[in-house]
Amino acid sequence: MLELTTEELKQYFDGDIFKQISATADELGLECYVVGGYVRDLFLQRHSEDIDVVVVGSGITMAKALGKRLGRGANVSVFKNFGTAQVKYRGMEVEFVGARKESYSHDSRKPVVEDGTLEDDQNRRDFTINALAVCLNAARYGELVDPFDGIADLKERVIRTPLDPDVTFSDDPLRMMRCIRFATQLNFYIDDETFEALERNRERIGIISRERIADELNKIILSPVPSKGFIDLDRSGLLELIFPELVALQGVETRNGRGHKDNFYHTLEVLDNISRKTDNLWLRWAALLHDIAKPQTKRWEPKAGWTFHNHNFIGAKMVPDIFRKMKLPMNEKMKYVQKLVGLHMRPIVIADEEVTDSAVRRLLFEAGDDIEDLMTLCEADITSKNRERKERFLNNFQLVRCKLKDLEERDRIRNFQPPVSGEEIMETFGLSPCREIGSLKSAIKDAILDGVIPNEHDAAYAFMLQRAEKMGLKRTNG
Repeated sequence: MLELTTEELKQYFDGDIFKQISATADELGLECYVVGGYVRDLFLQRHSEDIDVVVVGSGITMAKALGKRLGRGANVSVFKNFGTAQVKYRGMEVEFVGARKESYSHDSRKPVVEDGTLEDDQNRRDFTINALAVCLNAARYGELVDPFDGIADLKERVIRTPLDPDVTFSDDPLRMMRCIRFATQLNFYIDDETFEALERNRERIGIISRERIADELNKIILSPVPSKGFIDLDRSGLLELIFPELVALQGVETRNGRGHKDNFYHTLEVLDNISRKTDNLWLRWAALLHDIAKPQTKRWEPKAGWTFHNHNFIGAKMVPDIFRKMKLPMNEKMKYVQKLVGLHMRPIVIADEEVTDSAVRRLLFEAGDDIEDLMTLCEADITSKNRERKERFLNNFQLVRCKLKDLEERDRIRNFQPPVSGEEIMETFGLSPCREIGSLKSAIKDAILDGVIPNEHDAAYAFMLQRAEKMGLKRTNG
């Protein structure tokens, strides 16, 4: 963490936009401060593009005056309902808001807002590390205002509320999600008193919209080590309220001395594994949901022990309901997650047995353009503590990858359509749409995937004629 004096802070706020804000504020006779995440991230040496400026007075008046000063290159957007304005200038975005104080009713997180002082504004901030402010007025330029010792909390890597955490979380329960999200993103820990308030106020999350909860969950999932956030959500009791399907994965049952792994912690390990490989949010969601149906499919079989037959297929069926409930997008992103959850056992089964061309062709056909993501998910899913077993699987996955590459180059299977169309079949045999056409198309597809014939029109057409003859169909053309 950087330790900066006022003189050093002046240098960090030496850019043209800050100088222009300073001159505009002094001209209007308004106190003006950069606050929140931009200041926090400056001390943490993290890149931040969100510049929030608090004005003791009207933020909209300030933004309009700054826009005039900057001239043609500036674009000013005013949001009267929220009392805020945004100035875009040379690739930078600055949000302006008037200092305010807030009061809440019990059944809403929307506060009654009044004009206030800088102190009022810092009091309403969620965490001490987000309550830091740097003055931009010329007389105090670069001066840090830190009433809650947020700098000390940055040094200690701790998340703590400026005021009573019970009031902070009860007033706006979304702050409970933000608390865990910041701790996860920054790899901080949550102050004990603050965490106890999370536990006490967890039921208040019920007044928060699913969209806002999903937004925070996505940020946790996109963190460097997302398991940290899910463990804190679980410890606080929030996870059971917002994502009970995930909590249902917890626990180990033993029978006749044979147990199964805790699928909750296994899932978090897979999520962490995949997070080291990709920033693709929806691939990370697939990792989170890949075993989601194991509680429903768990069975004890005397010879085999604990089994979870078809958990991938049932899990794929659960994905739409989970996305709908979470208010996540019900579009191609959901279908992508559903597809990967449904297919995630296939490469593992192939890798555990002899890697045949036929099995790999079928995998490539079903996965299509998502084959690389599927392989990444499956490699992340190997969490065995048995080093030899883990190495064997990973080595076999390399064989699968080589086969995939070879067969794709040779057979062009990915996303392929049978080279003989339904229209051509109808024309050849004088058929109207019927079951026989589908049967012939499936037979051609299977023959190509099994390597019986190459993925070429003439070979497929000849195969179709042979199969049609066995079905008693006669050509009506040529």
